[in-house]
Amino acid sequence: MRKYFFIILLLNLFHFSEACTTAVISGRCTTDGRPIMWKLRDADELENCMKFFNDGKYTYIGLINSKDIKGENVWGGSNSQGFSIMNNASYNVNLEDEIELKDQEGRFMKLALQKCATLDDFEKLLETYPKPRGLAANFGVIDGQGGAAYYEVNNYTYTKYDANDINIAPNGYLVRTNFSFSGKKDMGYGFIRYQTAEEIFAKAYNDHDLNYQTVIQGFARCFYHPVLNVDYREKYQNVSYGKNFVTSDDLITRQGSASSIVVHGVKKGEITDLTTIWILVGFPETCVAVPVWIRGGENLPWVLSYNSDIKNSPLNKAALNWKAKCYPIGRSDGYHYLNISELFNKEGMGFIQKIEPFEKVIFTDTENKLTEWRKITPAKQKIENFYKQIDDKIIGFYSIK
Repeated sequence: MRKYFFIILLLNLFHFSEACTTAVISGRCTTDGRPIMWKLRDADELENCMKFFNDGKYTYIGLINSKDIKGENVWGGSNSQGFSIMNNASYNVNLEDEIELKDQEGRFMKLALQKCATLDDFEKLLETYPKPRGLAANFGVIDGQGGAAYYEVNNYTYTKYDANDINIAPNGYLVRTNFSFSGKKDMGYGFIRYQTAEEIFAKAYNDHDLNYQTVIQGFARCFYHPVLNVDYREKYQNVSYGKNFVTSDDLITRQGSASSIVVHGVKKGEITDLTTIWILVGFPETCVAVPVWIRGGENLPWVLSYNSDIKNSPLNKAALNWKAKCYPIGRSDGYHYLNISELFNKEGMGFIQKIEPFEKVIFTDTENKLTEWRKITPAKQKIENFYKQIDDKIIGFYSIK
């Protein structure tokens, strides 16, 4: 008991860097019948980029830390077979283990993208992977056959939660934060974020509004606090610009949020490498969502790719510049305090108020392209041309030099 108390104490003392909010959504409850995978990533490494890989059985695109130029760890992505994976750390498993091997999630997800085409493949990988695994995570997975599930994984075992099983996910979606249902009860982290996610998902489900656009604009940019019963967005968009600070620690997106990835999958029988990866490569409240596809090949949008001059991706840098204005208190515990007026205000000049109309243009353009591409499979060059159009728009929007 004393050991568990010490672990709980540590969880409360540290500003969590790996405290993600994630979801897997079956196609049976989305507006277009395609599955969705979502990760809101919190991390120490706030500088992220996207990378195309051709180092496995399947080609894939992954979210990586900009300092990890080789891409030895992948923190979410999708491969040519439509297999997609992400994770969030679980803090209520492996509690009694004294195993030194740990924090292998990024390497493991890279391996899964290299080797797996289906949920069955992933389960075989889990079963054959050397133990102890060095893993303590909830892995969310969708595939090109309509599969959608969570795997709560520890050093020796795993438990599957299938979003297509009506007994496990009656509404067709599953949410996870930083605890496992198969782990030690009432331990872990992110219970308030979990409550928030459950409430906003239930509303979207009841409104028949579960789609990638809702996830990007409604969920990754949610400012509802269920304990205080206040929606800061609703409140402060009617307040004039000024020094209007709120504590953001228990919001879905907070100071340590590095990026968000939303994978919009395919229906069974559709071209799997047209799975759409929507990436907010920087702080989600100040970053525009950009689509990428495996079929487009190695030349990803310039704004998402590693740039050796800045040692980062240009869009991430631009989003971080805007983010700095949202968290202007740099000393000590300043990271707790978000000046919400920078995001929305009565004058309509907040960053989110600028981003979302601009983003909707990208959504529309992308939907038009996908309607065309699902009928006639596009050549790689057509996708690269579309990337160039998006690059030009985003460079102008942020005034990137």
